[in-house]
Amino acid sequence: MGAKDWMLFYASDDVSKVLRASPQIDREATKALVERLYPSSDLRPIADGSLDSANPPEGEVYAAVYPGLSIVCTWDAAGDAPTDLPQRFVREAAGRTLYLHAMHSVVDFFAYAIWEPDGSVRRSFSLSPDSGVIEDIGTPLPFEEKYLAGDPEFLQYLGPDDDYPFRFHPLELGEAALRTLFGFTYEGVWEEDDPDLEEIVLAGYALS
Repeated sequence: MGAKDWMLFYASDDVSKVLRASPQIDREATKALVERLYPSSDLRPIADGSLDSANPPEGEVYAAVYPGLSIVCTWDAAGDAPTDLPQRFVREAAGRTLYLHAMHSVVDFFAYAIWEPDGSVRRSFSLSPDSGVIEDIGTPLPFEEKYLAGDPEFLQYLGPDDDYPFRFHPLELGEAALRTLFGFTYEGVWEEDDPDLEEIVLAGYALS
């Protein structure tokens, strides 16, 4: 597995429904969103990106405002503990549900979190083999249960002397979170009604 992402979804509608509709980006609203999140930075437009590549380096942001959904792909969402996300990102939700999703395949890191419309944390979970479970807040969602109980498909590949610290692979859990929360995966099984991620346009900005 080789997926990497760090992204925020601000949702007032079902995320998967919005993405499947191939929404058109509102560029004026998108620029205003990034300006609110980075008030002390000068923004320089760069080439558009897409949701197919949601892991910008530090100093770049890709974002889009669509009807019922805003997306921000930013290094600020890549931290070990989701609840360390700077509060300005949480305040931006303003009555919407906020989702954070981050994966880094090089170190088998996965993190996700959900903030309720009132700003409270419903669920936050992050882990990596080197660090163990970094954050575990709230009740696990149903899609987690198969993995937390020990993923049979993963366990059958572990040898008797394998000391992998988890009974599941973090990136497999990360892909399950993508499917459940957003209706797509990066490296999971493709489904017929999955959105075309290359068609989900994100406006790019360099921060200085």
